[in-house]
Parts: sequence; C-alpha cells; structure tokens
Amino acid sequence: MKKSIAFLVLSTGIGCSSLDHDRDTRGEHSEEHTDSDRPHIETGFVSMFDGESLNGWAEMLSHGENAWFVRDGMIVGDGDKGRGYLAYDQGDIADFEMKFSYRFPGDGNSGLNLRARKDPTGTRDFQSYHVDIGNVGIGKQVLGAWDFHTPGRTEHACFRGDRLVIDENDQPTVTAIDGAVTLDDINQGGWNDVHVVVMGNHFKFSINGKPSAEFIEHLPEEKRLDKGMLQLQLHDPEMIVGYRDLSIKVLR
Repeated sequence: MKKSIAFLVLSTGIGCSSLDHDRDTRGEHSEEHTDSDRPHIETGFVSMFDGESLNGWAEMLSHGENAWFVRDGMIVGDGDKGRGYLAYDQGDIADFEMKFSYRFPGDGNSGLNLRARKDPTGTRDFQSYHVDIGNVGIGKQVLGAWDFHTPGRTEHACFRGDRLVIDENDQPTVTAIDGAVTLDDINQGGWNDVHVVVMGNHFKFSINGKPSAEFIEHLPEEKRLDKGMLQLQLHDPEMIVGYRDLSIKVLR
C-alpha cells in the first residue's frame, strides 16, 4: 500500500449507496438481518455496531473514499470504492474478546487488525497483529491464519491449523492444533462466526466454533505490540465483504 493515508470519520448516512450494481456484477444479494435474527449479546460483551450507521467507527483508507457503509443491518466494505481500514473508534485496546460474523459473496481478503498503531518505519500504514480471513479457496495462509504486520521484527507464518510459539530470541516453533477448523466447516458465500481472544502474550481465534490459529510470543516487551486500535480490513479491489453481530468484551 502507499505510505500516505487519509483519515475520514464517518457519520450516519455517509456512504450508504446502493449495492445493486455490485449484486449484478459480483453476485451480491441483499439479505435483511432482522432483530429476531440477532444473537443475544453475552454478559460482559457490548455491541460494537448499531445495525444502522457507522457511529463509533472511523474510515482510514489508503485509496478512495466511502468504501465502508451500512446495508441491510451489516457493515459492508467495497474494494472498488477504496482500500484500507475501518477502525473501532474507542481508543487503544490491549486485552479483549471479540465476536463477529463475516461473509464474502465472491472472492476477497479481509480481517481484523488488533493492537494496531501507525508504523513509525513507514514500511506499512500500520503495525498490527492480524486475524486473516478470505473466501474459501484463497488458501490456509490467508483464511483462518494469523498475519504479522510487524516491520522491524520477523513476520512469522502462522497458518490455519497452526499453533505458533515465538521464543525470546524470535525463533518460531509450529505445531498442529487438534480439531482445527477445515474448509468443510466454513460456509462458502455464507455467514461465518469468528471468536477472537487476546490475553497478554497469547492470541487465538476460532471460526464456527473450531480453533483456527493461535500464537504465543515470549519476545521482550519492547518488541511486542502492547495495545492499539481494532480495524476491519478491506484489502483488494473487486471485492465485497460484509460484517455483522460485532461485540466486544474489553479486558484491559
């Protein structure tokens, strides 16, 4: 991505253009999400999305504008309108649990940046740890993986089904997760549920109730990302991604 970045705070109604063209050209179908469909918010969790607006979110794009908007009770990212991030505008967060559902009607690459902060090296727009998701078929190095947006240290591989331990010398050990999610567990073109848990140096997430990828890092604290923003990612042109049922329990 380019190093320059525009920060646009969105308010109710901005960017809520019709997806009719996208449905015609990329197979997107409007899907009403009613109150009766919404899952109960568990004790200790709070909703991150009111289902009607992008209040509490801020668009941070490297290309385009108004690429994130609300449609039929979901947050929609349109890669033809721009690329970059939609940040949860509630300050820096360290430890948390987060739940959300995502859907790709076609091909696409998205995910969740956590403990994100501007990259002082200028190599990336942001440094972060990244929950990687994409369409079925994109590969286990993306769908269900952890990605490291960490210039200045090793950006380790932690694919779907992997448990990664990083020692104090930044050396990795990877083992397989028993009972990990597989492509057969993921709804192609449909909604999938993600549960992210971040506690100190331990990071893991599941898809549709099955563990996807996990890592533990033992690096010196000055080399870790200790807190930062939460950001939804819009990675590619010619893609659509939908998010709904976003909730969070902030632990620190």
